Amino acid sequence: MTSKKTSKRISFLIIGLLIAAGFIAGCGQQDNKAPGDNQNSGELTGTLTIAGSTSVQPFSEVLAEKFMEKNPGVQINVQGGGSSQGVEAAISGVADIGAASRELKDEEKAKNLVVTTLANDGIAIVIHPANRVNDLRQEEVKNIYLGNITNWKNVGGEDEPIAVVCREDGSGTRGAFEELVMNGEEISDKAIIQNSNGALRTTVVGDKNAIGFLSLAHINKEVKAVNIEGAAATVENIKNGTYKIYRPLNYVTKTAPRGLAKAYIDFVLSDEGQAIVVEEGAISI
Repeated sequence: MTSKKTSKRISFLIIGLLIAAGFIAGCGQQDNKAPGDNQNSGELTGTLTIAGSTSVQPFSEVLAEKFMEKNPGVQINVQGGGSSQGVEAAISGVADIGAASRELKDEEKAKNLVVTTLANDGIAIVIHPANRVNDLRQEEVKNIYLGNITNWKNVGGEDEPIAVVCREDGSGTRGAFEELVMNGEEISDKAIIQNSNGALRTTVVGDKNAIGFLSLAHINKEVKAVNIEGAAATVENIKNGTYKIYRPLNYVTKTAPRGLAKAYIDFVLSDEGQAIVVEEGAISI
């Protein structure tokens, strides 16, 4: 005959096992949730990292801020580093989304990455506002960066040496410039190298004989964007085809976006997201 103490022990044991089973089942349900998806409330939660192009970075920062306002349970970290680093970060998983302000290279395409274009962006050729040159031919820009034209007097300016300023290897802006303007020819090794749009702009501001190239979104009153073959570097002229130096701004993921990454990219491509892109100076897709 079973004693009362023994019965109590068995009852407590059964209750304990039921609680443990419920806990394990609960954990299993948690594990099956899609990343960034709160099944109970329907709210997005989690952390997202975007890294890469410094041209894409300011757009990502504004878009991320708005997305986080709409989804308080989400934290998005936006970092620079350059387009090549962004692609590599997506491949390695260091970042959920890589940012690249250029087309993927052949060796990158071989990785079967998923590319989402969030906007298009012009590349402006910029000089110091005191420089009297207002218009250049694309071929002249190319020859300046090849080192064949070294004095401003050869392109309608003062008798002053040209200080050529360039972005670093791996920069998406440089990659697009090399493709669109240089046609694959090597930029002179005498060029001053800067590692961001902001640093390049600061260099041009500090040297009245400097020339550089910037993402259209980084143009301000401190520098002068010259016309290229009569066309100003504007969104309107890029859309009508008269200004031809522009490139895509891309997000790169290792696989098809899902969970929080997909929700964010869907927001960027929405009417609201594209309105922000245009407000920040890029061209909607």
